[in-house]
Amino acid sequence: MNRTAIREQTFKLIYSLEIQKQENLEEAIKLYEESNEITDNNAKTYMKETIFGIQKYKEEIINQIKENLKEDWKIERISKIDLAILQLAIYELQHTEIPFKVAINEAVELAKKYGEDSSKNFVNGVLASIVKNSEEGKI
Repeated sequence: MNRTAIREQTFKLIYSLEIQKQENLEEAIKLYEESNEITDNNAKTYMKETIFGIQKYKEEIINQIKENLKEDWKIERISKIDLAILQLAIYELQHTEIPFKVAINEAVELAKKYGEDSSKNFVNGVLASIVKNSEEGKI
């Protein structure tokens, strides 16, 4: 399983956790892996680390999204799909060694595949703003 496929599976898991509001993450991850026949150890490790990482930094990630929305936007307006993509990408940008261009490109590709027509531009805009602010030392 390549990194893009692993990231896509992780996005799907994040999205399902958003919808289902699972309390036991360990159990939810295991169930997801079993039901999607994920046996690749690299995939399992990445998924688990990412899900727990997003959970650990959830407040910080949500604040990053809020701070980088256009003035007339509220986080409640963001679709669950776009929110899941943003959470994954922001976690990768700020807590992994993945280059920002890769994280943003992968997020935009997920938005094209799963989001609405405007999702790719929205996701790209929010993530570009976060990167710009981090380069300016604002985060």
